[in-house]
Amino acid sequence: MKNLIKKIVISLLVLPGVVALVFVMFQGFQDPTKMMVGQTGDQKTINNIRKALHLDAPKWQQFLYYCNDVSPIAYHSVTEIEQKQLKGFFWGGEHKIGLKVPYLGSSYQTKKPTTSVLAEALPATLILALTAMLFACFVGISLGVIAAIKKNTWVDRFAIITSIAGISAPSFFIAILIAYVFGFLLQPYLGLHITGSLYALDEVTGEQYLSLKNLILPAITLGIRPMAVIAQLTRSTLLEVLQQDYIRTAYAKGLPTRTIIFRHALKNTLNPVITAITGWFAELLAGAFFVEYIFGWKGLGKVTVTALEKLDYPLVSGAVLCSAVIFIAINILADVLYTLIDPRVRL
Repeated sequence: MKNLIKKIVISLLVLPGVVALVFVMFQGFQDPTKMMVGQTGDQKTINNIRKALHLDAPKWQQFLYYCNDVSPIAYHSVTEIEQKQLKGFFWGGEHKIGLKVPYLGSSYQTKKPTTSVLAEALPATLILALTAMLFACFVGISLGVIAAIKKNTWVDRFAIITSIAGISAPSFFIAILIAYVFGFLLQPYLGLHITGSLYALDEVTGEQYLSLKNLILPAITLGIRPMAVIAQLTRSTLLEVLQQDYIRTAYAKGLPTRTIIFRHALKNTLNPVITAITGWFAELLAGAFFVEYIFGWKGLGKVTVTALEKLDYPLVSGAVLCSAVIFIAINILADVLYTLIDPRVRL
């Protein structure tokens, strides 16, 4: 528990650096007031918006205001709490200290709160990343185990060539190729579409319905690269474990090969594999931008790319911060899994 708390504290110290980096990165965006009021906005309206967003203040003050907004522990006036509709617990008079949900601003384009937009998009990305990771784990570990058992055979060579091809090909290229072959050329036979989200719209009734077949192509595309890495890592680590003395002892006792592989060897192979799985899962959650965009999957990646095209600063910065939190949470989860799977870590 002490080690876990230490990991959490160290990980949380990364967030202030991310917040500062996000603020500096997006200072080059054009004046948001012109985007919000359009070409017909008068100067008085623009000045009022700039004042409300603290854009008339020096940069260092803007940074302090931004930190105060995104921090869960903050200091706000009653007017700010009402205008920004902050949620949490506040104590004090005219100016209150509070424990609140971080405020990420509102989209310049839709005027919707950034947290609401991200909350709508994140479940679709979670489902896509989880499905892709399940595909990658099942195929990758299976391929790695078979390659290690059948070392120096055509099966082993096929597994190595497949994994190298999967690692080498960029995700956006794989996405375009799979979309064209399975979503266009083979569409009459497979019924899969090039683009589509988790929920489709019924053209007759106008109601939304769950369409899991739209998940197949983007999930496979997203899972190919981690599958290749997991396969190579499983193969190489399992080959090392199979040379250990306790494995030779197990063979000498006459235990079945399947029991030795899956009950003794594979369990001690999983630590580096878990590192790869958790790292790739975090990357899939935060880095599925182009795959989601190509397949029209309405998730966090597509929302971020669309916001970048429209220079929607609050939405982009909110997505970056959300991705950082996801990375931190999954890294902490990886440390917990190490202790559950491998007793040597606890010792």
